[in-house]
Amino acid sequence: MTHKEAQTRIQKLREEIAHERYLYHVLDTPGISDAALDSLKHELYTLEQTYPDLITPDSPTQRVGGEALNIFQKVEHAARMLSMEDVFSTEEFSAWYTRVCERVDTNQLDLYCMPKLDGLAVSLEYKNGQLVLGATRGDGRVGEDVTHNIRTIESIPLSLRTPIDAQKKAHPILKNLPQTLIVRGEVFMPVKAFNQLNKEREQTGEALFANPRNVAAGSIRQLDATIAASRPLRFVAWDLITDMGQTTHEEEMALLNALGFATTPYSERVADRTGVERMFATLQKGRARMPFWIDGMVIRVNNNDVYSELGVIGKTPRGLVAWKFPAEEATTRLLDVVWSVGRTGAVTPVAELEPVFVAGTTVQHASLHNMDEIERLGLKIGDTVVIKKAGDIIPKVVAVLTKMRTGKEMQIKAPTQINGSAVYKKPGEVALYCADPHAFDRRLQAIAYAVGKQVLDIDGLGEKTIAQLLERGIIANFADLYGMSKDELLTLEGFAEVSAENAIQAIYVAKTVPLHRFITALGIKHVGGETARRLAQTFLTFDRLQQATREELLAVEDVGETVADAIVEFFARQDNQTLVNTFREHGGVIVPAKRRERGALTDKTFVLTGTLETMTRTQAKESIEQLGGKVTGSVSKATTAVVAGENPGSKLAKAQQLGVAVLNEKQFSAMLASLST
Repeated sequence: MTHKEAQTRIQKLREEIAHERYLYHVLDTPGISDAALDSLKHELYTLEQTYPDLITPDSPTQRVGGEALNIFQKVEHAARMLSMEDVFSTEEFSAWYTRVCERVDTNQLDLYCMPKLDGLAVSLEYKNGQLVLGATRGDGRVGEDVTHNIRTIESIPLSLRTPIDAQKKAHPILKNLPQTLIVRGEVFMPVKAFNQLNKEREQTGEALFANPRNVAAGSIRQLDATIAASRPLRFVAWDLITDMGQTTHEEEMALLNALGFATTPYSERVADRTGVERMFATLQKGRARMPFWIDGMVIRVNNNDVYSELGVIGKTPRGLVAWKFPAEEATTRLLDVVWSVGRTGAVTPVAELEPVFVAGTTVQHASLHNMDEIERLGLKIGDTVVIKKAGDIIPKVVAVLTKMRTGKEMQIKAPTQINGSAVYKKPGEVALYCADPHAFDRRLQAIAYAVGKQVLDIDGLGEKTIAQLLERGIIANFADLYGMSKDELLTLEGFAEVSAENAIQAIYVAKTVPLHRFITALGIKHVGGETARRLAQTFLTFDRLQQATREELLAVEDVGETVADAIVEFFARQDNQTLVNTFREHGGVIVPAKRRERGALTDKTFVLTGTLETMTRTQAKESIEQLGGKVTGSVSKATTAVVAGENPGSKLAKAQQLGVAVLNEKQFSAMLASLST
């Protein structure tokens, strides 16, 4: 990037951040998520560090917060409410750690770590032990007087514990309370309360809250205190501003507890860098099980003298940093749109993005769903966009920052053909379709889907291998795999004697296929795994399904007219009949389904977590279902038992929390054996 390009990008970033900050802090109507705003700020900060001559006093990186709303009385903070430097990776944290060590001439820091709650920061002032002021951060120097709402939060003491109470129960420093005492912390709403509040609003037809931070901020910044009083808000203290002789932040937390404040849970003193990294990993792994939302970890130099000596740079203390969890949203630029053909012929637009780190991975592609979605977003090539990725969910573009446009952006046009095949749109549908049922990409995706773990479960046949087999004319569909020889595999790139033998063996094992899996492998439009299972349980044999009338299909649970028509149309085509015949000619066996009767596990629900050694999770699921049981993806009080293998996830902790029975693999296998005899 040239200096001029950087200057243009920086200006655009400043304008967009200023606009989003105004929406968020002044009007209480955020336009984008906190994670997306963090991403813009981080990009601006990085560019300004690269081009320091472009830093100006009015840059968003040089200020804290926003202007106070005029409807509240403004109050000046006795001590500035500073911001924190954000880091987003182990490398960035290590760089901060090294800088601080060098500044205080040490090789190891004594630190105090706290979960970073996602709420509203407030400052509380007490006079002679009585609460007299509650204020928001505002711009760091001047905030808003929200005392009337703060007083409604039961976890905030209206009067401090008296010196005699403190002398009996807490720190000796509390024998003499100062006339003025200032405490800072976070107002937030617990997970359970937030979910219940939204449930109630849904029942009354009110708009749902987007996140708990919005609820906390919106409740505290209301003129009518009854609104805040009606909501189960909580407060935790994380800083004692008044000097009472405390020497460490750890001691401050004990003092705050003694004064009657709840402090941030799961906080602790950490002796070295490795300990910080370990604690961060623990918090990140366990965040979903916490009773409140957190978006990272705050790391502070524990010794107060060292912390003061480090001082402040700009608007952030050098001895304090917020290590944020990998954001589920980030901003980046759309470089291009490519169109891919799926197994059903649907033509889908895929965004090619400037690489960006989000939710723990580097993302370069995102789903755009269809042309209607592109038009809804008003998306153009070259736009700055917000992308979202949570866990294993495919990244998607959720917003366009139109104010970032330079005028060089280009319109996105729907294709009229793809790989030589015509593209059309069916009446009443938003998707585009490839007209040729034998198009290469369609066949490739159809076969890759069929051999997948949840369908035929054939190892060793990835998309690259399937593409080679199609290109060389060795196969035309998944049924042809069963007639393929090892010698044919050996002609492909990436195959040697052992790998070819393993692939042929995997294909041989997959010749015997349960009916519901074979139906799924066919790739009938609108028929996924669950619908295939219901069809199998209804018709029991493949031949009976092939002969089913539209009326008989409509009688199956969850099969409507669209699905029934797709099934009838599929079996009416000769090429699909040929595929089934080819499978059988190569020795394929379609195992009939058993009529579901009440079994030993009927009305019982199980959840699987972790890796099982003696069976796959799919096999475990089928074993439970054969005995009449049900397997679900989440743990609740209604769950009969959780089956936990190696390296179980959060489902195990949820089961223990709810008192749900937990079976290890040995116990689970023994249960199946006893019930199957």
